Amino acid sequence: MERDRRDTAALDTDVKETLEHTAVRLASAAGDYISAAYNDRPEVDFKTPGPGSAQNSNPVSRTDREVESLLRKHLVAEFPEHAILGEEQGSSGGGAPFTWVIDPVDGTTNFINGLPLFASSIGVLFQGRPVAGAIWCAATHTLAPGIYHAHAGGPLQFDGRVLNRRGPGTWRGLASEPGRAPSFGALWDTRVLGCATLEFAFVAAGLLSLAYIPRPALWDVVAGLVLLGAADCRAVARRATRWETLLYFDVSGNDTAATLAGWSEPLLIGDEAALARVVAARGA
Repeated sequence: MERDRRDTAALDTDVKETLEHTAVRLASAAGDYISAAYNDRPEVDFKTPGPGSAQNSNPVSRTDREVESLLRKHLVAEFPEHAILGEEQGSSGGGAPFTWVIDPVDGTTNFINGLPLFASSIGVLFQGRPVAGAIWCAATHTLAPGIYHAHAGGPLQFDGRVLNRRGPGTWRGLASEPGRAPSFGALWDTRVLGCATLEFAFVAAGLLSLAYIPRPALWDVVAGLVLLGAADCRAVARRATRWETLLYFDVSGNDTAATLAGWSEPLLIGDEAALARVVAARGA
């Protein structure tokens, strides 16, 4: 991620640290709200399902919407000149150099079913480049909820303390990917988590060696990219016939918000050893 660190070096470290601290504070507020709602019977309706999917396969809960409203209220008060892009309420302030990217509850299906594999993600872009992020996770390496966070050029942290990435063992290790037939079962034991932001946090922390995310949205990845860079991991996007490192998002053109909101590319995320194993095994 050295190129990424150079590209964001022009942004003062104090500014990046302030953005990180704000993201952590917002992630904590989101986590408190989600935790308080966890044992209540969820109020759920459904967004348009994907092609061939059931009508009730894309749920959104009242908690999703209320958490995003809470985070937006804080951001508008603290950074009125910044843009905001969230999963549930779209974009505001397009064209600003800073964009806050929010996934209020990622893993909503897990959340409404009581499965504690869900997260809340708050990331910041500066001119299209991820510069700070925090992900509150309902489950962590501590067997309790907590927040993984970082800023560009800084260390990976967990709840305010530097976190050293968990090293590999002599066993096969874990990779996450969608269900059905696993693609990486020959290289790792595979798991289906149903929460992309959790996968980013777990790869950064070393709980997963690799994750494959076939259809991410921007709010799934911005905070996670910062965590990956802090942990000496990276994301690669499938483009044409090869995988290329994902460092920034296109903010050119007249409608920056629409461009960002429409982004989606298949991603592999992992440490260098894991990504090299995939390339060696697949020859691409």
